[in-house]
Amino acid sequence: MDFSQYTFKPAVHRNKDVILVFFPFNPHLVQQFRERFTSAKWSKTNKAWYLPDIPAVRMALNMEQRPFIEKQLPKIAPVNQTALIRYYDQLRLKALSPNTIRIYIAEFVHLLQLIKNYPVDELTPKKLKDYFLYCVYQEKMGERKMNGKINAIKFYFEKVLYRPQLFFDIPRPKKPATLPKMLAKSEVAKLFKQVENLKHRIALELCYGLGLRVSEVVALKINDIDSSRMVVHIRGAKGKKDRMVPLPVTLLPKLRKYYRDYNPKENLLEGRYGGQYSRGSIQKVFKEAMKRAGIKKNIGVHGLRHSYATHLLESGTDMRFIQELLGHSSIKTTQVYTKVTPRSLANIESPLDSL
Repeated sequence: MDFSQYTFKPAVHRNKDVILVFFPFNPHLVQQFRERFTSAKWSKTNKAWYLPDIPAVRMALNMEQRPFIEKQLPKIAPVNQTALIRYYDQLRLKALSPNTIRIYIAEFVHLLQLIKNYPVDELTPKKLKDYFLYCVYQEKMGERKMNGKINAIKFYFEKVLYRPQLFFDIPRPKKPATLPKMLAKSEVAKLFKQVENLKHRIALELCYGLGLRVSEVVALKINDIDSSRMVVHIRGAKGKKDRMVPLPVTLLPKLRKYYRDYNPKENLLEGRYGGQYSRGSIQKVFKEAMKRAGIKKNIGVHGLRHSYATHLLESGTDMRFIQELLGHSSIKTTQVYTKVTPRSLANIESPLDSL
C-alpha cells in the first residue's frame, strides 16, 4: 500500500476518536486500502473512510502516536494539569516501562480527581494519609493495590517535587502471602484442546511452553525465534532484562504453519491493524477456553506461567535453572513454587509415620 496517496486526519465521529482517510477516487486505491484495513468504515457525514484512533492503527499508518497524557488531562481540574504533565515527563525521563507509566499515571489521576480544585502540591502528610485511608475503607482497595498506589504518589513528591523521603513516609499494608495459582498437566491439556484458532493456540502455548508473561508473548518478534538453536530470545522483559528460553520441539511445526497462514511482518503475534497483539485478547481467549473445558478454578492466563514453573520443579529441574528460565532476579521468588508442588510435599514424612 502506497501511503503517499492517502491523507490521514484525527477527528471525532459518533463520540469516538477516529482517523479519517482521504484519497482521490480511484478503484485501485479503494481496493488496496480495503484489503489492508478490512474493518474500515465509510462516513457519509465526513465523506471519508475512517479507522479507530488507537496506537496500533497509528503505527500501521506511520502516524505519530498521541501523547498518553492527552486523554488524562480533561479528567482533572486545570489547577493540577501542570502537575500531571510534570509527573508524566519525569516518569519518561526515568525510562520506566510503558506499563509502569500507565499504572502510575492512573493512580496519580485518581488522587487528582478526588481533590478536584485543591492544588496537589499543597497536600499535607495528614491529608495524604486521609486519602489512603479513604482508599482502604471506602473504596475497599486491597494490599497489593495500595502498595502500588503509595509507590506512584511517593514518586511525585520525591522525584518531581524533590521533597525529603520522610515527608511521605506512609506505613505500608502487609502483602498477603498467597500461593501462585496453577493448573495440573491434565487440565492444561484439556484447556488447549478447546482452542481451535491457530493464532490463539500459539499464544497460550507460548505462555505455558516457555513460561512467558503475557507482556513477553505479545512483544515477541519473528527474529526472536531461533529454530537452528531451538531457543527464543526474550528481550527487555521485566526489569529490562534479556534471557534465552528453550523452544519446545512440538511448538516449532505449529509456528511454521502459523507463519505460512498469517504471514506476520514483524511481531510474531500481530494485532488487527498490525503491531502487537492485545494482551487483553489473550486473557479473553484463556478465559473462554477455561469455560469450555469446564475448569472452575479462579485463575488468569498468568497461571500458565506458574504451571510451567511448577511442572518443571515436579519433573526434577534444578531450582537455579527455573530461576533463569523465568527471569527472576532472586531465587526467593522462584522458591515459592516449592510450596505448591506435590513432589516437594511428598518428600516430607509426618512424625506419626515414624512411631
